[in-house]
Amino acid sequence: MATTFGVLAIFLWGALALLGNLTKSIPTFQLLFMCFAVSFLLLFIKRVLTKQPLFTPPSLSKTQTIIGIIGLFGFHFCYFMALKYAPLIEVSLIVYLWPLLLGVFIANSCSRINAIIGGFVGFIGIVLLITDGSGINISSQNSLGYLFAASCALLWSSYSFLMTRFDNHVDDIGWLSLYVALLALLAHLYFEPTQLNFSSAESIGVILLGMGPVGGAFYLWDSALKRGNKSLLASLSFLTPLLSTVMLVFAEQISFSWSVVVALVFVLAGAAISNYRRAEIVESAR
Repeated sequence: MATTFGVLAIFLWGALALLGNLTKSIPTFQLLFMCFAVSFLLLFIKRVLTKQPLFTPPSLSKTQTIIGIIGLFGFHFCYFMALKYAPLIEVSLIVYLWPLLLGVFIANSCSRINAIIGGFVGFIGIVLLITDGSGINISSQNSLGYLFAASCALLWSSYSFLMTRFDNHVDDIGWLSLYVALLALLAHLYFEPTQLNFSSAESIGVILLGMGPVGGAFYLWDSALKRGNKSLLASLSFLTPLLSTVMLVFAEQISFSWSVVVALVFVLAGAAISNYRRAEIVESAR
């Protein structure tokens, strides 16, 4: 069941582009603040429905809280900064090194080679999907953006890896969401003008983002990392941009390309390589 939660989180992240189109006119950090505020409210909705005390404090230590804030806020901050200084294609490709890094981080000495090979195969699929066979134009002028994008990959893979080692309750994601929302609000007030009027589509988009890819998915991911098949989840994380593309195709916002099919083959092949004979490897490692 925990692995299923992780797959659902990946599916929700795949919906980010589609839902993001509903809110693209909202200033970036203002949107991030609103989404994480919704994520924080999910904690109280869950506690009301399960008849738990509303204000039970988080179980994270100070160090764990700092790591959680750096992971959640740092990733989004670096991603938005990367888009300011480098093109979307290159940024996306660098950011999607995180499943490869996560697979290597969680692998033991016996399965690390499989994780590296499988991760590269999955990453090739993402390269083909994002570039659509048109190639990549790396420029030294975009080096700052590349640095921010690489920071994204390192931050999210490290956050995901470290959360597997924490014994905190999943409710703590709600408290981390509050901290991230406050930091996003500060960033918004410093970097951006404030939008006060929202259309009904924008309001629905904010709520869905907070319940899904920019909020609710983090609760699912936390639970999956602690109790699910981490190696499989790292491999399947490459499906995120693929799912995003498929959703946009079905919503008729972009045209279908055979690169989607090719990317799917590479991602599934990479997952198979990363998890090949995993049971035997784990048993021998014991």
